[in-house]
Amino acid sequence: MPTEQQTTSLPQPSPECFSWDYRLQLISLGFGFYTSVFLLSHLLSLVLCRTYNGLPAKEKVFWNLAATRAAFGIQSTVAGLRALTEESILSKDKVTGQEDWSWFHVLTATGFFVFENVALHASSVAFRSFDLPLATHHFFALSGFAGAVVFDSQGHFLAMVTLLLEMSTPFTCISWMLLKAGWARTLFWRANQWVMIHMFHCRMVLTYYMWWVILTHWEGINTHVALSQRLIFFSGLALLTFIINPIWTHKKTMQLLNPIDWNFGNKPAPVNGIAEDQSGDSPKPHQN
Repeated sequence: MPTEQQTTSLPQPSPECFSWDYRLQLISLGFGFYTSVFLLSHLLSLVLCRTYNGLPAKEKVFWNLAATRAAFGIQSTVAGLRALTEESILSKDKVTGQEDWSWFHVLTATGFFVFENVALHASSVAFRSFDLPLATHHFFALSGFAGAVVFDSQGHFLAMVTLLLEMSTPFTCISWMLLKAGWARTLFWRANQWVMIHMFHCRMVLTYYMWWVILTHWEGINTHVALSQRLIFFSGLALLTFIINPIWTHKKTMQLLNPIDWNFGNKPAPVNGIAEDQSGDSPKPHQN
């Protein structure tokens, strides 16, 4: 059935989803919730984790961001799997289909990406550093979801599948935290690393599926999705498919064979809970 006929027969989201007061409330909710997760991670780690207390300030920020991204990854995985597996308006009309629950995830995800960009640029100013690839990645994420809020006639299926790409973030968080704690030689860390690498392979397959959806719905997407949104989405998806996903998958695979912290100068992982002091003094045990 053509997309134009589908949109006239399928039920539409609640009218409140098109209210800017409601949208701004949920965007603020997403921003506030993930800011709270960041702060809660800091407070709990400060009290409970000796490894955290021994980290430099910049790595503490990264630790808390990893925990926050892991929480968002859980929300994103639930949303993406629902879009892929549930018989819903989104799956029936991949170009214009929307539901109340998909609006909730679009709006709260926009709040999360606002938080991510604020955290990134605040960290860049505080530590006098700038990560261009990460900033580019965050720019496309925020622009894409903010555009889905502004251009509200486009469907949410591809947006929800995009969120499913975050399926790897909980495992990435566990991997990095355990590596910093000196557990990189344990069976648990290696098992988590295997699952994480598999998730990155799934990410690559998912991007191929998204291109297939785009090609099979090309006419409808050109009709119902604004040109600016198409340029942002296609550019971001191309970066993920051909550059970011392959590089990250390679790095995570090499990290399994040679555990190093490539986020901070390729530092070697502590062995059996023992990390070398940066000044060259005797090793100090790391405990959680």
